[in-house]
Amino acid sequence: MNNTIKTGVLSFGMSGSLFHCPFLEVHSGFDLFAIVERTKKKAHLTYPNVISYNSVEELLKDTNIELVVVNTPSATHFDLALKAIQANKHVLVEKPFTVNFLEAKTLFKEAKKRNVFVMPFQNRRFDSDFLSVKHVVESKKLGDLIEVHFRYDRYSYKINTNASKENPVPGNGVMYNLGSHLLDAAIALFGMPLEWKNVKLGLRPNTQIDDYALVHLKYPKGLQVFITANLLVADAQPSFVLHGVKGSYVKERTDVQEDQLKAGIKPDNQIFGIEKANKEGLLTTIENNIKKQEKIASKKSSYLNIFEAVYQTVRNHKPFVVTESDIIKQVEILES
Repeated sequence: MNNTIKTGVLSFGMSGSLFHCPFLEVHSGFDLFAIVERTKKKAHLTYPNVISYNSVEELLKDTNIELVVVNTPSATHFDLALKAIQANKHVLVEKPFTVNFLEAKTLFKEAKKRNVFVMPFQNRRFDSDFLSVKHVVESKKLGDLIEVHFRYDRYSYKINTNASKENPVPGNGVMYNLGSHLLDAAIALFGMPLEWKNVKLGLRPNTQIDDYALVHLKYPKGLQVFITANLLVADAQPSFVLHGVKGSYVKERTDVQEDQLKAGIKPDNQIFGIEKANKEGLLTTIENNIKKQEKIASKKSSYLNIFEAVYQTVRNHKPFVVTESDIIKQVEILES
């Protein structure tokens, strides 16, 4: 019996064409059934069997569709996810999940009422660099952690020509755009912080949104976690720096999946998700005053894993990899 999940995607922009449709096509548990294309109709060039709807409303009326991917602009996530839930669809919501705490709680409440699942799409949990950091943390080779830095460094001095990305609407800016990934990484590894402090600045000429964001998270046993997103860094720094009582671990942002997808390499290709050579993280430990350094190679990674998690949640009711408490705490910190 065909037990695939017929899926509708609400946008075929970068997110839909790169981070969702290629995986829905390859994973045997899904049927990429429909896409919303309001103006340009181009999905059929890659997916000839897909239905192209003109509006979200048309897609939500399709009773064949069981799962809806909400990958529209950030400010629309809550309204569209809620409509999908009210249409009795399971929902996978792009980051940021919502732009405020109450909206996030409402989505989970409504999903439970209608016996459907709402799942946050935090695909970066399956980046090779993050998995390398996770492996080192779990190995306890660093001992108790003291100070951790996670960051996204980019250089984009000029205002984006896509005006929608620069408008001062809820969910725009690097705090929500990139900070959501960094916060998810911190919560996934270290759990819920005891307290936090946010800094948001707009530093580019004529900017209307934040292009610099810093969150300082305080954890038990004195652990200090700093997450930074900055659009004005000409020389990108290592994206993961961890210091513990027994040593340090430094890792560049080296996951290749996005670049491979842009190059047309599909997720079922044997080379997909394999880091380039000489990009290993560096683990430095000191024991008996002897310094030892070890290169840690990352394992093959794939965002197919998050779609497998979606499948297991929808079909077998297994707990989703990103929990309700994870995402509600993330949104609470973003909003504050």
